[in-house]
Amino acid sequence: MNAADTRQADPELSSVTTGNWTLPNALTVLRIFLVPILVVFLLTDYRLVGLSVFIIASLTDWFDGYLARTRKQITTLGQLLDPIADKLLVSAAFISLVELGLAAAWMVVIIIGRELAISGLRPIAAGHGITISSSALGKYKTTVQMVTVVLLLLGPAYLGEYFMVGEIFVGEIGLWLVVGLSLVSAAQYFLDFRKQLGPSGKLS
Repeated sequence: MNAADTRQADPELSSVTTGNWTLPNALTVLRIFLVPILVVFLLTDYRLVGLSVFIIASLTDWFDGYLARTRKQITTLGQLLDPIADKLLVSAAFISLVELGLAAAWMVVIIIGRELAISGLRPIAAGHGITISSSALGKYKTTVQMVTVVLLLLGPAYLGEYFMVGEIFVGEIGLWLVVGLSLVSAAQYFLDFRKQLGPSGKLS
């Protein structure tokens, strides 16, 4: 399957443009550059500044996709950089949470491991002519992820007792939810790939 056939098979790819220097791509690059700044602030005495950086970076994730679609500026470079930027941001945030003692290391390993597994699956699927698009569950997981990071960084000290369920902080509940969604959505992606591939290892 050549590039033209792939674009015809996937409506989203049909609007891919050749110019790479677009506003959506600039936002994606900005998100990548914000990652080290995020880590520095989170792991020093400027956690709230780091939180602000995380929120800004997360918003660029939404805006770059929205602008790319509405302005018909979906580019090959953007499709390459966007998932990289997302995974860098997620990994940096959750690893920082472990360092701050706000998240268990084994939970973060599952979350980041899921991201790496799906990243590895996509090129394998592409080699078989299969496009793995983001699922609704995967998008929901991303939203819960971002909210959970914000909750954990603020903590009960800033949010108060209204964000407690008994003696459990809602951020901790969110973290368990992210782990569950990571596992289920990863299984969904792999099962969908297996279904499209067919029992013979060829496209069904």
